[in-house]
Amino acid sequence: MQRYYVKEDAWQGDTVILTDEDAHHIKRVMRQQIGDEIICNHPNGEAAHCSIIEINDNDVRVQVLEWLAADNELPVHVTIVQGLPKGSKLELILQKGTELGASSFQLFEADRSVAKWDEKKTANRFKRYNKIIKEASEQCHRNIMPELHDVRSLKQILSGSDTYDYVLFGYEETAKQQYNHSFSNILKKIHPGQSILFIIGPEGGFSKAEVELLETYDAQSVRLGKRILRTETASLYALASISYHFEELSD
Repeated sequence: MQRYYVKEDAWQGDTVILTDEDAHHIKRVMRQQIGDEIICNHPNGEAAHCSIIEINDNDVRVQVLEWLAADNELPVHVTIVQGLPKGSKLELILQKGTELGASSFQLFEADRSVAKWDEKKTANRFKRYNKIIKEASEQCHRNIMPELHDVRSLKQILSGSDTYDYVLFGYEETAKQQYNHSFSNILKKIHPGQSILFIIGPEGGFSKAEVELLETYDAQSVRLGKRILRTETASLYALASISYHFEELSD
């Protein structure tokens, strides 16, 4: 059943009004009719099973049939902080990171980032990135759609890191070590409901100055396996590990 993420002001009691791309998708892509059923997600994370009651030129109106109890979110809140990668790698990170349960994404221009952020293109890029996140959220039946934050410096991001329970960063040098930076050992200390800020460097990894800055803010370096991962692989490895630890081993 198709799922749509609907803004709060579109909920009017038991009636939900879908407009713009969602309405177009229902009418032109899915070719749905009155009486067909969809799922609408409220921004608070709740999902409702709905039936189409009106199809108009500018909107589609549905009625809530029942509220669904399913919770498809990770038991911990994970923000992926990604050093800007080159090419289309960021789109892959956002899409697969959404599927694997990231709560939000934060971008930063690292010392070794090959890609440079063009402020003039921010609006168009973020529109494209948010569309990727939205479609990935619908596909994998997320309760919430992850938030994509504005590009900031690493220092700005770390200055607000005290709101997280754990601040971690994947560092290639720790891949050479055996136990003291084991991601598995750190995950054993984390409890459901806690939050993780996970920082990934760009191609070429973190600079020495960035590592020193991270350590100044008490960020813990972690080993993501014994092999050196590409920047577009590291966050996915981390999220998959978190999912396995909290969602599979706990059963």
